[in-house]
Amino acid sequence: MRYKVFLCIMLLPAALWAQSGELSLTLEQSAALMNKGNRSLQIADKAVGIARSERQKMNAFWYPSLNAAGAYVHLSNDVEVKEPLKQFTDPAKDFVHTLLPDDQFISSILDNIGAHTLTFPLLQQNLTTIDANLTWPVFTGGKRIFATKIGNRMVDLAQVTKAETGAALQSELVGIYYALRLAQRVVKVREETFNGLQKHYQNALKLESNGMINKAERLFAQVSMDEAKRELESARKDLNVAQNALKALLSVEDASFINPSSPLFMNNDLPDELYFKSLIGGSNYMVNKLRLQESMADNQLKISKSAYVPTIAIFGKQTLYADNLPKNLMPRTVIGVGFTWNIFDGLDREANIRQARLTKQSLALGREKAQNDLSVLVDKLYSEIENAKDNVAALNTTIEMSRELVRIRKKSFQEGMATSTDVIDAETMLSKVQIAFLMAYYQYDVSLASLLSTCGIPESFWEYSRTGKTEDFIFPAREPGDYSK
Repeated sequence: MRYKVFLCIMLLPAALWAQSGELSLTLEQSAALMNKGNRSLQIADKAVGIARSERQKMNAFWYPSLNAAGAYVHLSNDVEVKEPLKQFTDPAKDFVHTLLPDDQFISSILDNIGAHTLTFPLLQQNLTTIDANLTWPVFTGGKRIFATKIGNRMVDLAQVTKAETGAALQSELVGIYYALRLAQRVVKVREETFNGLQKHYQNALKLESNGMINKAERLFAQVSMDEAKRELESARKDLNVAQNALKALLSVEDASFINPSSPLFMNNDLPDELYFKSLIGGSNYMVNKLRLQESMADNQLKISKSAYVPTIAIFGKQTLYADNLPKNLMPRTVIGVGFTWNIFDGLDREANIRQARLTKQSLALGREKAQNDLSVLVDKLYSEIENAKDNVAALNTTIEMSRELVRIRKKSFQEGMATSTDVIDAETMLSKVQIAFLMAYYQYDVSLASLLSTCGIPESFWEYSRTGKTEDFIFPAREPGDYSK
């Protein structure tokens, strides 16, 4: 739906934009325009990507580690094995003497041989080797399982944060968009009041010249007209501020004027307060983030406890290239199973476990506190909504009576049956009632947007706005450009 809305924005008549500089937007079109290229949403989306990358890093512990290592070594001398031959010739001489006690010839030959040393070369001075090493942990005490769960929770946390950012932007848009709509309506009320008092002042001048009223009544009408003009100018300044605020939020600088075409609304089909409170524990963004962080702390606690068990891994090595390294001294292929077991680490494991347990407990307490605080916030927002509905119900009849009173007072004044003060009081009362009516609608819409965002269902706002009763039945829509004065 939002993509269709955004397409409609892109297809707005170019002539209207170019000639009048006015851009008419519904609330949904404004939301689509705001979300396009919004920096806060882009940052939140990048955070989701970062969390997914972190999860992939944690999942890497499930796979074997394969690396290549090579070295060139220069030894100070060759590696040799030297064996004196005397240890072999002396037993031979003893054996010969047992057979030939007076032998001199053979013994001299054996003495000459025994004076030498037999040398066996093993390694030369220069060695070169390139090896491929494989390590694959097969048991880590559950560390990999818990790390994977932490990675999943990190992604969930980033997604909840992104949704929270979108909900906060929507609430901000509702407040600013309807503030502009309210400012337009207030300007209309102020214009009608000023026009009415200006006409009344002209009538007062005529009546004074005919001696039907005194100068004090005419002066009172003039002062009231000037005050109405001042309030109108103030309302137009507020309208300009609201215009600039919406332009900044939507990043729209080309349009000289934005006309918010979505009216203020009020929907009487809201569920009861208990329904919204029931959503806090499962849908609120803050509660969900604390719950995810609590789950991460619980898995971190399990990882800390798993440090007490050994880590078992399969390892292997394959020599890919060797120079001056005989196979009989260094086999080309090695494979085996080994383990590492930290027996004592200075109580570091105990400290990590204690810290992880305290973190988990702190997050659990924070989640409970957040739920209580949010329950109070729901009470406040729902009360504001109910108060706005009550005010509108009371003001509906008051507006009609105030309009009729203005009509009667004006007619009576022209006939000399009412004073100037009576007319001005009626005009002022009608203005106050109309503005109070608009303020009630505005308070309802802003409180509803905040309530739905607090409960984690901001998308419901669009359905409530489509089926709600608008303020147009009291204040008909104005023509484009009427508020640009």
